[in-house]
Amino acid sequence: MMNRNDALGLLKEYTKNEALLKHMYAVEAAMRAYARKYNEDEEAWSIVGLLHDFDYEMFPTAPDHPVKGSKILKEKGYPEDMRHAILGHAIYTGVPRDTLMAKVLYACDELCGFIHAVAVIRPNKIADLEVSSVKKKMKDKRFAANVSRDDITQGCAELNIPMDEHIKFVIDAMKSISTDLGL
Repeated sequence: MMNRNDALGLLKEYTKNEALLKHMYAVEAAMRAYARKYNEDEEAWSIVGLLHDFDYEMFPTAPDHPVKGSKILKEKGYPEDMRHAILGHAIYTGVPRDTLMAKVLYACDELCGFIHAVAVIRPNKIADLEVSSVKKKMKDKRFAANVSRDDITQGCAELNIPMDEHIKFVIDAMKSISTDLGL
């Protein structure tokens, strides 16, 4: 089984962009929190969050990302379930999100990016960020326009969790590493 230090080494080998690294740390924190909630393997789930976009800087276009990254992970000995979840976070791969790990990764990916975008412009960053503030910004299609609101909504549906509950859960997970995120 791979550990976080191995995953972090791989991540930093392929990713230099600080904003992208912070995104992956945020998704890692959300995945770890959900693993704890669902009594799943926290280490494995957090590694999936940490590595889900590790290849993006080198292979930013579909379908290269995350397909080429999955091949690298396979060569490095990462298990099938982890690679399957990572492939499933990109709709265009056609890989079904048929595990809880895959559904949680998909549900957390875009939302973490959006929460970060909201928090970074606030005076107190994430410290006092409320669900209502995130939802209000979601209505402004010009704000963080590259974040798919449909993916966020679909992620909640696949997890069968109310949007407000999911947003609150992810905010709390991100708060736990706010210093690492610059928030």
